[in-house]
Amino acid sequence: MDNITPNRIVIALDCPDAVDLAEFYGALLEWEVVLPGPDEPDALHPEWVSVRPPKVAEAGFSRGFQRVDNYRAPVWPDGPVPQQEHLDFWVESIPDAEKVAVALGAVRAGYQRGEAGGEGFVVFLDPVGHPFCLCRS
Repeated sequence: MDNITPNRIVIALDCPDAVDLAEFYGALLEWEVVLPGPDEPDALHPEWVSVRPPKVAEAGFSRGFQRVDNYRAPVWPDGPVPQQEHLDFWVESIPDAEKVAVALGAVRAGYQRGEAGGEGFVVFLDPVGHPFCLCRS
């Protein structure tokens, strides 16, 4: 069964500009941005950019960003384009992490479950509208 065991896992988000969104998440997570190049697995897909943890690149996990035509952002919490997924990031200080996220282009979502942060997390939207949460660790 080893020949069917995944050796690389990528969770990808559609977006209008793969480089811009990869740079946002790379800076937010302090991960390296991997542009398509001749030695990269995604070299055949120039509209695909990844970010990955800098010290575990060999572990085979990355986050992908794929440019798509006519991208439509999800509407949080519900709307004509529903949320398809969201990311949760556990941090020591939500207020400190919020400052970084907002400086990079994220916005606090208008809708929060309960009092914002009262449930141990705050919902944000990345620069192209994907929801993500900063969660208290």
